[in-house]
Amino acid sequence: MAELLFPKVGAMRLGYDRSDVDEFFGRARTAYEQPGIPDDFAPFDVRRASFDLKHGGYSTAAVDAALDRLETAFATRIREHFGKEHGPDAWMRDLADRAQGLYPRLRRPSGERFDHPSGLRKGYDAKDVDAILDRLVAFFDQGSPLTADEVRSVTFGRRRGKKAYSERVVDVYLARAVDILLGAQ
Repeated sequence: MAELLFPKVGAMRLGYDRSDVDEFFGRARTAYEQPGIPDDFAPFDVRRASFDLKHGGYSTAAVDAALDRLETAFATRIREHFGKEHGPDAWMRDLADRAQGLYPRLRRPSGERFDHPSGLRKGYDAKDVDAILDRLVAFFDQGSPLTADEVRSVTFGRRRGKKAYSERVVDVYLARAVDILLGAQ
């Protein structure tokens, strides 16, 4: 299936390992075609997918774009199934509860929202991270437009010390925000 969807890069360029991508998208398709919500596959599985790089593999940009669409498709399916089971109001209450879990960090002052890397270790530039968090605040408080794709595609500079945030905690936090944004779309 993937062979038909993704262009291959030249033999001297690096792309995603074709067999890894083929296997992953085959599992995703099988899970998506099951009735109901698959127990063994979720949007989180799509987000954490990683593939080896090989010469002559699939275009990384094309595969990454397909992963974003696949994550959105699984999230939409979960929302629709939840709505049928519990009603659309229950979905919105659940989404609001999960969004409330993000607020304590958003209320912290810029530069103090996450732990800083220790010693000389590098982390994400705190100003860059705070900029996307400020957009989340505007989304939650004023309904300013913000999509999961915008959060997924954000990039951060690298810094050290108090001008940086530890990468792992930022990644986990933004993954939670993406889940909420996908649920709201």
